Amino acid sequence: MRAVVQRVSRASVMTGGQVAGQIDEPGLLVLVGITHDDTAELARKLAAKLWGLRILDGEKSCSDTGAPLLVISQFTLYADLGKGRRPSWSAAAPGPVAEPLVGTLVQALRELGARVETGVFGADMKVSLVNDGPVTIIIEL
Repeated sequence: MRAVVQRVSRASVMTGGQVAGQIDEPGLLVLVGITHDDTAELARKLAAKLWGLRILDGEKSCSDTGAPLLVISQFTLYADLGKGRRPSWSAAAPGPVAEPLVGTLVQALRELGARVETGVFGADMKVSLVNDGPVTIIIEL
């Protein structure tokens, strides 16, 4: 499981011309990729790590401040460019495997007390953000 986490002032995701999810205050934008051997346990571990990640102002976390998270699935985090210029997506889990694990991550965050917005799994999405800092962290479990 891989996540690219960005500290943002605000962020939104649109699909089909409609806002699917947005946060209008400082928080975290989380792009999450799932691979074949990821599990629900890993998703819960990632949720705990995101909830306690101390990268907000004053070295605070979402759990400290109640800051929101925008979680967006992104299979392209598992692109393999080992052969040529065209990426292979073979390391990314297929939708029927990945979608429930992204759902587990979101649910685990909510159970921890997080306010979570999401994109639409498998949709063509347009993501807008104001990266604060900029601060961008890569987490791999």
